[in-house]
Amino acid sequence: MSTKMKRTGFILACLIPGLALFSLFRIYPTLQIFHKSFFMWSAIGDEPKFIGFKNFVDMFQDEVFLLSLRNTGILMLIVPVLTLAIALINASILSKSKLRESGFYRTVFFFPSILSFVVIAILWSFIYHPSIGFLNASMELIGLDEFVMPWLGHEKTVLWALAVTMVWQAAGYYMVMYIAGIDGISPEYYEAASLDGASRIQQFFSITIPMLWEIIRVTIIFIINGVISISFILVSIMTAGGPNRHSEVAITYLYGQAFKNGNFGYAMAIGVVVFIISLLLALLSNRLTEREAS
Repeated sequence: MSTKMKRTGFILACLIPGLALFSLFRIYPTLQIFHKSFFMWSAIGDEPKFIGFKNFVDMFQDEVFLLSLRNTGILMLIVPVLTLAIALINASILSKSKLRESGFYRTVFFFPSILSFVVIAILWSFIYHPSIGFLNASMELIGLDEFVMPWLGHEKTVLWALAVTMVWQAAGYYMVMYIAGIDGISPEYYEAASLDGASRIQQFFSITIPMLWEIIRVTIIFIINGVISISFILVSIMTAGGPNRHSEVAITYLYGQAFKNGNFGYAMAIGVVVFIISLLLALLSNRLTEREAS
Protein backbone atom coordinates (compact mmCIF):
# COMPACT_ATOMS: atom_id res chain seq x y z
CA MET A 1 0.00 0.00 0.00
CA SER A 2 1.42 3.37 -1.02
CA THR A 3 2.21 6.13 1.45
CA LYS A 4 -0.48 8.33 -0.13
CA MET A 5 -3.18 5.68 0.40
CA LYS A 6 -2.08 5.18 4.00
CA ARG A 7 -2.25 8.92 4.61
CA THR A 8 -5.72 9.09 3.04
CA GLY A 9 -6.91 6.15 5.11
CA PHE A 10 -5.59 7.74 8.30
CA ILE A 11 -7.33 11.04 7.51
CA LEU A 12 -10.63 9.25 6.82
CA ALA A 13 -10.29 7.22 10.01
CA CYS A 14 -9.95 10.47 11.96
CA LEU A 15 -12.75 12.31 10.15
CA ILE A 16 -15.46 9.65 9.88
CA PRO A 17 -16.23 9.27 13.64
CA GLY A 18 -16.49 13.03 14.08
CA LEU A 19 -18.62 13.44 10.97
CA ALA A 20 -20.86 10.58 12.07
CA LEU A 21 -21.44 12.14 15.49
CA PHE A 22 -21.96 15.60 13.97
CA SER A 23 -24.49 14.17 11.51
CA LEU A 24 -26.31 12.24 14.23
CA PHE A 25 -26.57 15.04 16.79
CA ARG A 26 -26.64 18.17 14.62
CA ILE A 27 -27.57 17.58 10.98
CA TYR A 28 -30.25 14.91 11.52
CA PRO A 29 -32.12 16.87 14.28
CA THR A 30 -31.98 20.01 12.13
CA LEU A 31 -33.49 18.17 9.17
CA GLN A 32 -36.17 16.74 11.47
CA ILE A 33 -37.08 20.25 12.64
CA PHE A 34 -37.57 21.35 9.03
CA HIS A 35 -39.63 18.23 8.31
CA LYS A 36 -41.87 18.41 11.39
CA SER A 37 -42.53 22.13 10.88
CA PHE A 38 -45.02 21.11 8.16
CA PHE A 39 -47.05 18.99 10.58
CA MET A 40 -49.56 19.49 13.37
CA TRP A 41 -47.93 17.47 16.12
CA SER A 42 -48.30 17.35 19.88
CA ALA A 43 -45.57 14.68 20.36
CA ILE A 44 -47.73 12.95 23.00
CA GLY A 45 -49.23 9.88 21.39
CA ASP A 46 -50.84 11.67 18.45
CA GLU A 47 -49.72 10.92 14.92
CA PRO A 48 -48.28 13.96 13.11
CA LYS A 49 -50.78 15.41 10.63
CA PHE A 50 -49.40 17.07 7.51
CA ILE A 51 -50.74 20.62 7.16
CA GLY A 52 -48.31 22.13 4.66
CA PHE A 53 -47.40 25.77 5.28
CA LYS A 54 -50.24 26.41 7.76
CA ASN A 55 -47.84 26.73 10.72
CA PHE A 56 -45.90 29.42 8.87
CA VAL A 57 -49.05 31.26 7.79
CA ASP A 58 -50.38 31.20 11.37
CA MET A 59 -47.01 32.34 12.66
CA PHE A 60 -46.98 35.57 10.71
CA GLN A 61 -50.55 36.28 11.84
CA ASP A 62 -49.59 35.66 15.47
CA GLU A 63 -49.14 39.04 17.15
CA VAL A 64 -47.20 37.57 20.08
CA PHE A 65 -44.73 35.85 17.75
CA LEU A 66 -44.26 39.04 15.74
CA LEU A 67 -43.63 40.95 18.98
CA SER A 68 -41.11 38.33 20.10
CA LEU A 69 -39.38 38.54 16.72
CA ARG A 70 -39.24 42.33 17.03
CA ASN A 71 -37.75 42.07 20.52
CA THR A 72 -35.16 39.57 19.31
CA GLY A 73 -34.24 41.90 16.46
CA ILE A 74 -33.82 44.87 18.81
CA LEU A 75 -31.50 42.86 21.06
CA MET A 76 -29.55 41.66 18.02
CA LEU A 77 -29.00 45.29 17.08
CA ILE A 78 -28.24 46.79 20.50
CA VAL A 79 -26.08 44.08 22.07
CA PRO A 80 -23.47 43.60 19.30
CA VAL A 81 -22.97 47.36 18.87
CA LEU A 82 -22.49 48.04 22.60
CA THR A 83 -20.42 44.90 23.17
CA LEU A 84 -18.04 45.66 20.31
CA ALA A 85 -17.65 49.32 21.31
CA ILE A 86 -16.95 48.60 24.99
CA ALA A 87 -14.69 45.61 24.27
CA LEU A 88 -12.62 47.50 21.69
CA ILE A 89 -12.21 50.62 23.82
CA ASN A 90 -11.24 48.68 26.94
CA ALA A 91 -8.86 46.47 24.95
CA SER A 92 -7.16 49.48 23.39
CA ILE A 93 -6.75 51.22 26.76
CA LEU A 94 -5.55 48.19 28.74
CA SER A 95 -3.21 46.85 26.06
CA LYS A 96 -1.33 50.16 25.99
CA SER A 97 -1.58 50.88 29.70
CA LYS A 98 1.63 50.88 31.72
CA LEU A 99 -0.20 50.63 35.03
CA ARG A 100 0.76 47.69 37.21
CA GLU A 101 -2.94 47.20 37.92
CA SER A 102 -3.80 46.57 34.24
CA GLY A 103 -3.72 42.80 34.83
CA PHE A 104 -6.19 43.23 37.68
CA TYR A 105 -8.52 45.29 35.49
CA ARG A 106 -8.38 42.65 32.76
CA THR A 107 -9.40 40.01 35.29
CA VAL A 108 -12.25 42.14 36.61
CA PHE A 109 -13.63 42.81 33.12
CA PHE A 110 -13.24 39.16 32.09
CA PHE A 111 -14.80 37.71 35.27
CA PRO A 112 -18.50 38.02 34.19
CA SER A 113 -17.85 35.82 31.15
CA ILE A 114 -17.00 32.81 33.34
CA LEU A 115 -20.16 33.08 35.44
CA SER A 116 -23.15 30.85 34.79
CA PHE A 117 -25.94 32.57 32.86
CA VAL A 118 -28.31 31.56 35.66
CA VAL A 119 -26.11 33.30 38.24
CA ILE A 120 -25.94 36.39 36.04
CA ALA A 121 -29.73 36.44 35.66
CA ILE A 122 -30.28 36.19 39.42
CA LEU A 123 -27.62 38.81 40.16
CA TRP A 124 -29.07 41.37 37.76
CA SER A 125 -32.60 40.62 38.91
CA PHE A 126 -31.52 41.84 42.34
CA ILE A 127 -29.75 44.86 40.84
CA TYR A 128 -32.93 45.86 38.98
CA HIS A 129 -35.27 45.04 41.89
CA PRO A 130 -37.69 48.00 42.27
CA SER A 131 -37.50 48.24 46.08
CA ILE A 132 -34.22 46.68 47.24
CA GLY A 133 -32.20 46.84 44.03
CA PHE A 134 -28.78 48.49 43.84
CA LEU A 135 -29.69 50.58 40.78
CA ASN A 136 -32.72 52.31 42.29
CA ALA A 137 -30.93 52.73 45.62
CA SER A 138 -28.07 54.47 43.79
CA MET A 139 -30.51 56.74 41.96
CA GLU A 140 -32.11 57.77 45.25
CA LEU A 141 -28.70 58.32 46.86
CA ILE A 142 -27.55 60.80 44.22
CA GLY A 143 -30.91 62.57 44.06
CA LEU A 144 -32.23 61.16 40.78
CA ASP A 145 -35.55 60.04 42.21
CA GLU A 146 -37.32 60.63 38.89
CA PHE A 147 -35.32 57.74 37.39
CA VAL A 148 -36.37 55.26 40.07
CA MET A 149 -38.59 52.69 38.35
CA PRO A 150 -39.23 48.96 37.97
CA TRP A 151 -36.62 48.43 35.26
CA LEU A 152 -37.78 44.91 34.44
CA GLY A 153 -41.44 45.78 34.87
CA HIS A 154 -41.69 48.70 32.47
CA GLU A 155 -42.35 48.15 28.77
CA LYS A 156 -39.96 50.93 27.70
CA THR A 157 -36.98 49.82 29.80
CA VAL A 158 -37.13 46.04 30.00
CA LEU A 159 -35.29 45.34 26.72
CA TRP A 160 -32.59 47.88 27.58
CA ALA A 161 -32.18 46.26 31.00
CA LEU A 162 -31.74 42.86 29.38
CA ALA A 163 -29.33 44.30 26.80
CA VAL A 164 -27.13 45.82 29.53
CA THR A 165 -26.99 42.45 31.26
CA MET A 166 -25.92 40.71 28.05
CA VAL A 167 -23.26 43.33 27.31
CA TRP A 168 -21.90 43.08 30.88
CA GLN A 169 -21.56 39.32 30.44
CA ALA A 170 -19.93 39.35 26.99
CA ALA A 171 -17.78 42.50 26.76
CA GLY A 172 -14.91 41.16 28.89
CA TYR A 173 -14.62 37.97 26.86
CA TYR A 174 -14.28 39.82 23.57
CA MET A 175 -12.01 42.39 25.20
CA VAL A 176 -9.48 39.62 25.91
CA MET A 177 -9.68 38.49 22.27
CA TYR A 178 -9.03 42.03 21.05
CA ILE A 179 -6.15 42.52 23.50
CA ALA A 180 -4.50 39.41 22.06
CA GLY A 181 -4.97 40.85 18.58
CA ILE A 182 -3.61 44.27 19.55
CA ASP A 183 -0.56 42.69 21.17
CA GLY A 184 0.18 41.11 17.78
CA ILE A 185 0.29 44.49 16.01
CA SER A 186 3.82 45.75 15.48
CA PRO A 187 4.62 48.77 17.71
CA GLU A 188 6.35 50.34 14.71
CA TYR A 189 2.97 51.30 13.25
CA TYR A 190 2.07 53.29 16.36
CA GLU A 191 5.55 54.83 16.61
CA ALA A 192 5.39 55.99 12.99
CA ALA A 193 1.89 57.40 13.53
CA SER A 194 3.05 59.25 16.66
CA LEU A 195 5.94 60.80 14.74
CA ASP A 196 3.44 61.99 12.14
CA GLY A 197 1.44 63.68 14.90
CA ALA A 198 -1.47 61.23 15.09
CA SER A 199 -3.39 61.26 18.37
CA ARG A 200 -4.34 58.11 20.28
CA ILE A 201 -7.88 58.35 18.91
CA GLN A 202 -6.60 58.68 15.33
CA GLN A 203 -4.31 55.69 15.87
CA PHE A 204 -7.25 53.70 17.20
CA PHE A 205 -9.35 54.27 14.07
CA SER A 206 -6.49 54.22 11.54
CA ILE A 207 -4.36 51.36 12.89
CA THR A 208 -6.05 49.32 15.63
CA ILE A 209 -9.45 48.75 14.04
CA PRO A 210 -8.14 47.99 10.51
CA MET A 211 -5.55 45.55 11.89
CA LEU A 212 -8.21 43.82 14.02
CA TRP A 213 -10.85 43.79 11.30
CA GLU A 214 -10.79 40.05 10.61
CA ILE A 215 -11.18 39.31 14.33
CA ILE A 216 -14.02 41.84 14.56
CA ARG A 217 -15.83 40.19 11.64
CA VAL A 218 -15.79 36.82 13.37
CA THR A 219 -16.83 38.19 16.76
CA ILE A 220 -19.84 39.98 15.25
CA ILE A 221 -21.22 36.60 14.18
CA PHE A 222 -20.42 35.10 17.59
CA ILE A 223 -22.22 37.92 19.39
CA ILE A 224 -25.32 37.70 17.18
CA ASN A 225 -25.59 33.96 17.79
CA GLY A 226 -24.89 34.49 21.49
CA VAL A 227 -27.80 36.91 21.79
CA ILE A 228 -30.20 34.17 20.70
CA SER A 229 -28.97 31.64 23.26
CA ILE A 230 -28.41 33.88 26.29
CA SER A 231 -31.65 35.82 25.77
CA PHE A 232 -33.60 32.61 26.35
CA ILE A 233 -32.02 32.07 29.78
CA LEU A 234 -32.17 35.70 30.90
CA VAL A 235 -35.77 36.23 29.82
CA SER A 236 -36.89 32.92 31.35
CA ILE A 237 -35.41 33.80 34.75
CA MET A 238 -35.60 37.60 34.91
CA THR A 239 -38.91 38.53 33.27
CA ALA A 240 -40.74 35.39 32.06
CA GLY A 241 -41.59 37.42 28.96
CA GLY A 242 -43.24 40.29 30.82
CA PRO A 243 -44.46 42.90 31.12
CA ASN A 244 -47.23 42.20 28.62
CA ARG A 245 -44.89 40.10 26.45
CA HIS A 246 -42.61 43.08 25.86
CA SER A 247 -39.52 41.03 26.74
CA GLU A 248 -40.66 37.85 25.01
CA VAL A 249 -38.04 36.66 22.52
CA ALA A 250 -38.44 34.14 19.73
CA ILE A 251 -36.75 31.27 21.58
CA THR A 252 -38.79 31.68 24.77
CA TYR A 253 -41.96 31.78 22.68
CA LEU A 254 -40.82 28.65 20.88
CA TYR A 255 -40.21 26.93 24.22
CA GLY A 256 -43.64 27.94 25.49
CA GLN A 257 -45.40 26.64 22.40
CA ALA A 258 -43.58 23.30 22.60
CA PHE A 259 -43.43 22.46 26.29
CA LYS A 260 -46.33 24.46 27.73
CA ASN A 261 -48.89 24.30 24.93
CA GLY A 262 -47.73 20.99 23.45
CA ASN A 263 -47.74 22.47 19.95
CA PHE A 264 -44.47 20.99 18.73
CA GLY A 265 -45.17 21.42 15.02
CA TYR A 266 -45.75 25.16 15.45
CA ALA A 267 -42.68 25.44 17.70
CA MET A 268 -40.52 23.77 15.07
CA ALA A 269 -41.82 26.18 12.45
CA ILE A 270 -40.69 29.02 14.73
CA GLY A 271 -37.32 27.29 15.04
CA VAL A 272 -37.00 27.14 11.26
CA VAL A 273 -37.71 30.87 10.93
CA VAL A 274 -35.21 31.75 13.70
CA PHE A 275 -32.59 29.51 12.07
CA ILE A 276 -33.08 31.12 8.65
CA ILE A 277 -33.00 34.66 10.09
CA SER A 278 -29.83 33.89 12.08
CA LEU A 279 -28.16 32.39 9.01
CA LEU A 280 -29.12 35.36 6.84
CA LEU A 281 -27.87 37.83 9.45
CA ALA A 282 -24.55 35.99 9.70
CA LEU A 283 -24.15 35.94 5.91
CA LEU A 284 -25.18 39.60 5.63
CA SER A 285 -22.79 40.63 8.39
CA ASN A 286 -19.96 38.72 6.77
CA ARG A 287 -20.72 40.24 3.39
CA LEU A 288 -20.97 43.83 4.63
CA THR A 289 -17.79 43.64 6.71
CA GLU A 290 -15.96 42.00 3.81
CA ARG A 291 -16.78 44.98 1.62
CA GLU A 292 -15.63 47.33 4.36
CA ALA A 293 -12.41 45.39 4.79
CA SER A 294 -11.65 45.57 1.11
